[in-house]
Amino acid sequence: MDDYRRIADAVAAQIATGRLRPGDRLPPQRQFARKHGIAASTAARVYSELIRRGLAIGEVGRGTFVRASAPSSEPALAEPARARVDLELNFSFPPEQSAILAAGISSMLRTDVLATALNAVGVAGTPALREAAAALLSRAGWAPDPSHLRFSGNGRQAIAAAIAALVPAGERLGVEELTYPVVKGIATRLGVTLVPLAMDESGVIPDAVRSAGPLRAVYLQPTLHNPLGTTMPEQRRADIAAILHELGIYAIEDGIYAFLHDDVPPLAALAPDRVVAVDSLSKRVAPGLTVGFAVAPEAIGDHVASAMRSGGWAAPRFAVETATRWLADGAVARLQEIKRLDAAERQRIARERLADFDVRADPSAYHCWWQLPEPWRADTFVAAAARRGIAVTPGAAFTIVPSRAPNAVRLALAAPPTDVLAAALDTLAALARRMPEDTEVE
Repeated sequence: MDDYRRIADAVAAQIATGRLRPGDRLPPQRQFARKHGIAASTAARVYSELIRRGLAIGEVGRGTFVRASAPSSEPALAEPARARVDLELNFSFPPEQSAILAAGISSMLRTDVLATALNAVGVAGTPALREAAAALLSRAGWAPDPSHLRFSGNGRQAIAAAIAALVPAGERLGVEELTYPVVKGIATRLGVTLVPLAMDESGVIPDAVRSAGPLRAVYLQPTLHNPLGTTMPEQRRADIAAILHELGIYAIEDGIYAFLHDDVPPLAALAPDRVVAVDSLSKRVAPGLTVGFAVAPEAIGDHVASAMRSGGWAAPRFAVETATRWLADGAVARLQEIKRLDAAERQRIARERLADFDVRADPSAYHCWWQLPEPWRADTFVAAAARRGIAVTPGAAFTIVPSRAPNAVRLALAAPPTDVLAAALDTLAALARRMPEDTEVE
């Protein structure tokens, strides 16, 4: 084995065992060469090999650092962060939530109800759930046809089924240039090529869709975009709807955060025959017991249903029956209102704590996008935050082209208690005001 690879293996082992931690700066190459008794050119090859493996990152003028996290085949945000304060996963659990949901769960324990709930159910759900879900998803004058609804285990599965139904393996799916990270993992598993579409302050640029080359579909987040928090204005939605018809392609509209900002008609209202609207109860209620929704145009409804069945993504009957009860007894409506107020309060806290920085956020969103000040880089900032027990997500998690990763982080505001959130944001603000090299050894 080449000497440089053997030495790189030794450094990699130190990273794996924690002797070198995320964000640690490696010695200058000449110093590293003297320590290991090798030529400077060999040291340069060691560092290049560590960067190639995704274990280190080089920053011009500052040096080489251990990456904030090793690359993984799993999609970003797939598992809960291990930090003491989680500003990465975006699920809220208001104190009154369990009490609000208890009645619906309790009724499931009756012998006759449980006997039904333990039976199988198809992706079309039940008539009661179709009617209740259609009412839930209705907004700004749009009301989906209950017969067009299909039900998956969660929102991710609804997205996967829509992509599988619309984009054959080897074909191209257009996505916003910053997109939901899980979509990248879904596309990889389905053999679908993602094509980044340029954006401006209003969302995807219509001409970017037109000039992207042949696409089978596009995946968009028009309302409270993740991670930017932007909401596409109605004229832009109308322009995108027109392009869908012009090009004869479909859009997958992810409305997971739309319940926080439900005064704008969905894209599905403007192009009902060209849009598969996906959503779920995960954000409205909780990820542990949820149902995903896909509202599919009649022409492709059977294709989406088939993809759900073949992927094993159908909602289980227990979740279907529980969701129906929560919708009927008003539990979901109450939680939506509580979470709208909660999100607004958390945004107020973020505005106060990060007032001196370049932060983009919608007042009704549960997340914000922080363009970091120089000379900070996202990877080293994430590592420095992790050393303080705070998990945040680097901008690279949302990009399709790694070389275009923005120097920014997403802050998910939903999970911590508000006093913990305020303290964490104060810590991050103080960190950002310092020079990166001053934070490496404390």
